[in-house]
Amino acid sequence: MKIAKYGKYYVARLEKGEEIIAALTTAAQKKSLRSAFFFGLGVAKDPVLGYFNAPKKTYIKKAFKGEYELTSFSGNISREKKEIVIHCHVTITDDQFNACGGHLFQATIPATMEILLMPFSPALKRRLNRAAGLHLLDIH
Repeated sequence: MKIAKYGKYYVARLEKGEEIIAALTTAAQKKSLRSAFFFGLGVAKDPVLGYFNAPKKTYIKKAFKGEYELTSFSGNISREKKEIVIHCHVTITDDQFNACGGHLFQATIPATMEILLMPFSPALKRRLNRAAGLHLLDIH
């Protein structure tokens, strides 16, 4: 991954073979990003997406084999205690222009990806919300 600061934002370019969530976590560590919002574009290989089943308070995961265009890629970086949390949603399309979307758990870069990171202050923190069954942003 290559990352550089332009004004108050960062631009990252992921390289072939990098895993997206791990690369964003590394970027947050290297640049001391306590929180940020991001969006990007590129191609993903073998993505694993999730759909949150609210009544059961669990994710249904689905693995997609092959390469997919990322037609939407957005999310945020926050903290739960001291741990970095990457919350990312995507829409992927195949070579027949079929689209699927959901929470991105993992995907590898087969060529390249470009991401704009917008640091946010103060730090966004997460806390378990038992009613939702999720670690939600702690907004007060």
